[in-house]
Amino acid sequence: MSHGKLFLIPTVIADETQQAVIPASVTNTLKDIQHFLAEDVRTARRYLSSLKIYPSIEPLQFNVLNKDTRADDLHDLFGPIREGKDIGVLSESGCPGVADPGALAARYAHQHGIRVVPLTGPSSILLALMASGLTGQNFAFHGYLPIDAKESADAIRTFEKESRTKKQTQIFIETPYRNNTIITNLLKALHEDTLLCIAIDITGKDESIRTKPVKAWKKDKPDLPKSPAVFLFLA
Repeated sequence: MSHGKLFLIPTVIADETQQAVIPASVTNTLKDIQHFLAEDVRTARRYLSSLKIYPSIEPLQFNVLNKDTRADDLHDLFGPIREGKDIGVLSESGCPGVADPGALAARYAHQHGIRVVPLTGPSSILLALMASGLTGQNFAFHGYLPIDAKESADAIRTFEKESRTKKQTQIFIETPYRNNTIITNLLKALHEDTLLCIAIDITGKDESIRTKPVKAWKKDKPDLPKSPAVFLFLA
């Protein structure tokens, strides 16, 4: 029996945007998938239900794949694929495998000769880079900055030095409730001529993507909402 395939299935990055950002190719593919790996099963069930492609989501099978999943767990999680059935990987937000534990599943699949199929959908990281006006030829994504203020400032200065030396856009994200703390840290640590982009609620109704030199941001420091944000800068 041939193996099933591993599909990386994008989810929305802003509420109520399914029709705008999830293409028909994704929903058509989903109709034939009954087994899923998800960071949070409740969120995954709610998302699939919102797409209105299944008569009922009750027959669907879900297993958890998150940051605590061990490599040893993957053999059992891939059981349906060895039986010739496809598995879909769902992220909490955006594209699986990009700043996301879905990468664990993709790596395991490659190690065992299983086909990995990425489906088209929204990535806040890529969309922010596209709209920022900063270089897309050379960029680095760092995930989250340290919570400690001094460690955060040290990391920002290190990334700024790399940006200046390599002509490299630096990208990171933050928990929404810390948005204003991060802005304060950035404006303190970065040089005034460094270009800083703040991308908020990408694809959502309150989307805002603005790029200005740090010195301009200091004159008009924003009060950011507690919405998902991507921060980018280029020295």
